[in-house]
Amino acid sequence: MPLRKFFLTIFFSLPLLVFCQPNKDQQLADQYFYGGEYAKALPLYEKLYDRNPFVYNNYFRSLLELNETDKAEKLVKKQTKKDPGNPVLLIDLGQVYFRKNNSVNARKQYENALRILPPDQGVIMNTANAFLAIREQDYALQTYLEGRKLMHGMNTFRFEIAQIYFLQQDYQHMLDEYLGALEENAGLLQSVQNVLQSRFGGDDEKDNSFGELLRASLLRKIQKSNDPVFAELLIWYFVQQKDFESAFVQAKAVDKRLGESGSRLVSLGQLSVANQDYDAGIKCFQYIIDKGKSNFYYTTARMEMLGARNKKVIESGKYTAADLENLEKDYKASIVELGKSGATAPMMRGLAHLLTFYLNKTEEAITILDEAIALPDIKPSYRAECKLELGDALLFSGDLWESGLLYSQVDKAFKYDEIGREAKYRNAKLDFYRGEFQWAQAQLDVLKSSTSQLIANDAMYLSLLISDNTVFDSTTDALTIYSHADLLNYRNRRGEALQTLDTLLEKFPTHTLYDDALFKKAEIFVLEKRYREADSLYGNVVSGFPTGIISDDAQFRRAQIHEKFLNDTAGAMQLYEELLKNYPGSTFAVEARKHYRALRGDKVN
Repeated sequence: MPLRKFFLTIFFSLPLLVFCQPNKDQQLADQYFYGGEYAKALPLYEKLYDRNPFVYNNYFRSLLELNETDKAEKLVKKQTKKDPGNPVLLIDLGQVYFRKNNSVNARKQYENALRILPPDQGVIMNTANAFLAIREQDYALQTYLEGRKLMHGMNTFRFEIAQIYFLQQDYQHMLDEYLGALEENAGLLQSVQNVLQSRFGGDDEKDNSFGELLRASLLRKIQKSNDPVFAELLIWYFVQQKDFESAFVQAKAVDKRLGESGSRLVSLGQLSVANQDYDAGIKCFQYIIDKGKSNFYYTTARMEMLGARNKKVIESGKYTAADLENLEKDYKASIVELGKSGATAPMMRGLAHLLTFYLNKTEEAITILDEAIALPDIKPSYRAECKLELGDALLFSGDLWESGLLYSQVDKAFKYDEIGREAKYRNAKLDFYRGEFQWAQAQLDVLKSSTSQLIANDAMYLSLLISDNTVFDSTTDALTIYSHADLLNYRNRRGEALQTLDTLLEKFPTHTLYDDALFKKAEIFVLEKRYREADSLYGNVVSGFPTGIISDDAQFRRAQIHEKFLNDTAGAMQLYEELLKNYPGSTFAVEARKHYRALRGDKVN
């Protein structure tokens, strides 16, 4: 190698050699430091400090941890010469004095740190964080409040101050800061909602008191300010509390104040119905309907209103024949008024379902669904839903072949969509009814990984039902009887279904399907409003098969019967409590806890 090239190589390699060693030493020092081995880290930091002042923090912390207070004091003063005017260094010096039991001088340094605060957002936040790191929340709060003055409105540190108030459990001042942030910038509404959402949960008593503070604070703001952002937040709060009635009152007021067309009421109504508060949902939709037919959301509100009324009647389980007939009249009157079109296809589907499964007018339902499917302007997704409904109606009437063709059409057309998976599940259930258990299970195993939790759970249950009852029974005689009873029940031929289940129980008293047959009989008794008989059968499932996969379900349904139909609050509470005690891992545990607390009188979020 030429001599000149050799010296150049050595020259340019020197910086690398110089800086590699400190980096290696720092890595080792940091490793000791973060491992709590301060005595090993200290000499390394001491050697590194003069060449690399960035190791100051770990060096200083190591000295404090080893109670080397004199050296720590000298280090802080030395660092202050390199970085004069840094308030954080005064906080460090204050810590040294605290370690020396000189609290007066320590507080003096903290006060000095506040006095030299510059109008610099970064320095202010670093100083406050330094105070928070040593649990000096009051000084951190003073830092931000002083910083607010210094910044002259450029940064008011609302969220940072609110967080400190939260740590201090000063919820009123915390809320004042969040509401102040909204006064300054309404665009922060989502951020405020997110952080308030994180404040709920865990402690019912705290949640209730905190919620009451929020409600009262918002009402005061609404009285003093015309800014709708506070009403928006109050609506959100009521929704979190599932107080949809109060949310409706506020949403209606905002709609009128801003001269809106009712969009927020549509969303609130749908949310109310999804949470089974049908009365609040109906009020939301009625408010929009009252705006008149020229309103953009009139048709949507009419259809949603019918859906809400349908669910209120059907899901109560206490409906009369008159209730069903009135619902039918409302559907038909709405279809006459709005016409048959792609937009009203969901309403036509709803009427068809009512006619098929509750009014025994299957032929009329099939005609309506055929009309809906043939509509030229119907959305593909609506047409698919109507095809599934038509398949259900045909299955109800006993035409299993045509039903399967419709399910297969939807499955093929929407193979990767939720509605396609629903069609596949219905086809699997159809194969189950036919007694084609292996083919049914093959489809169900595909569906167990569905993104829809409901479809996945249903598929899992039916798959387990088939596998558990075919392993030790190659003839599948008992399962065939059960599937036939299930089909009869689907077709509302409940008397025949009960007789078929009794046949199974008599012929196969030791079969693994015994508890499933009892469970199915109980389901039918509920549909026939024979609640005490249903309760007794569910009780037999729990007591006779305590470790069975449906025992927790039976326990939950017993509690529901006592709560909803027998008006037995004490009995329902005891059953919910037993479920939580005996089946802590049950999928019904969360819902059972909610019902238990509601019956106890707690405000359930």
